Amino acid sequence: MAELNVEEMLARFRERAVAVKKRPLPPVAGEERQAFIQQAQADFQDFAIIGDAVAEIEDGILVLRVDLRPPDQRT
Repeated sequence: MAELNVEEMLARFRERAVAVKKRPLPPVAGEERQAFIQQAQADFQDFAIIGDAVAEIEDGILVLRVDLRPPDQRT
């Protein structure tokens, strides 16, 4: 099994977050359009959160730390 490069992994999540923002809306209307928009927002949030994480491997376990505090409350 190849060794995990966590920085490359996090970079891929950041790239995915950007790609979601650039994703064009399909030619749908009404409820389908709203569902697509909601899914895109959830995808962006998930990818951005993981992309912003600080990653470490501790005793063989991938640990992602995400500071969810407002910027003015971070240490």
